[in-house]
Amino acid sequence: MVSGRRLQPLSAEPHEGSALSNDEESSERAREALLREIAQEVLETSDLLGKSALAPRVMTAMAKVPRHEFVTGAQRLLAYENRPLPIGHGQTISQPYMVAVMTDLAAAGPGVRVLEVGTGCGYQTAVLAETGAQVTSVELVPQLADAAAERLKRLGYHDVEVHCGDGAKGWPPGAPYDAILVTAAAVGRVPPALLDQLAPGGRLVIPVERSGGRRGLFSFRPEQELLLVSKDPEGRTVERSVLPVAFVPLIEGGGGLHS
Repeated sequence: MVSGRRLQPLSAEPHEGSALSNDEESSERAREALLREIAQEVLETSDLLGKSALAPRVMTAMAKVPRHEFVTGAQRLLAYENRPLPIGHGQTISQPYMVAVMTDLAAAGPGVRVLEVGTGCGYQTAVLAETGAQVTSVELVPQLADAAAERLKRLGYHDVEVHCGDGAKGWPPGAPYDAILVTAAAVGRVPPALLDQLAPGGRLVIPVERSGGRRGLFSFRPEQELLLVSKDPEGRTVERSVLPVAFVPLIEGGGGLHS
C-alpha cells in the first residue's frame, strides 16, 4: 500500500484586504501543501510508475477540486490529509495520491470518454471532469449515487452522468469508452464486461486482488495490485502491474442497470 505522511489541518489569519474567508484560505493552503506532497510521492515511486511527474493537467485538476466538499462532519478537518477517509456505507474517499495516479494512468483529458466504476462521494469523478474528460460514473449504493449526483451538480459539474447499478457490468449505453477507471478491487480478474466496453486503443485502470496474500499473527491481508490494461487497435489486451494498493472490494452481481 502506497501512502504518505499525514498533513495537519492548517489555519491562517486572513491577509488585509483578502477576499477569502478564514476557512477558504486555510483550505487553499492545505490543498497547496497536499499537491506538494503528491508530487513528492510520485517522485519517490517513479520506478514503479515509470515517470517522475504526472501530467500537468492532472495536477491542475487536483488543485481545482475542493476535497473538503466531498466529506462531511469531522472528516472535513482531515480532507487535505493524503489518505483515504470513510464516507459511510463501508466505502471511502480515495487517497489523493492514488486519485492523481489513476487519473494520469487513464490518460484523462479533453474529449476522452471515461467510465468510472464506483462513484462513491464523487471526488474522483470531479477530478476526471476537471481534466476535460466526458465522465459517466456508476455507483452500486443508491444513497451514495444520489448524494454524489447532487454534490457534483451543486459544484458545477453539470455534464457528468451518475447512474446507480452494478459497476462490474459497466454501463453499456455509453460504450465504448476511451478509458475505464475502477475505484474498488476486483477479485482474481478484470470483469469481462469492462474489457468488452473498452474501445480499441483504450486504457483500463483497476485494482485487482490476487490469490495469496500476507498472513499476520491475527489477520490475513490479501494482495492487491493496481493494473493498467491497454487494448490495441485489434482488440488485444496487455496488462501491466503498477503499484501494490489497498481498496475496498468491488461488489459484483449487485443487480441490473438503473438510470
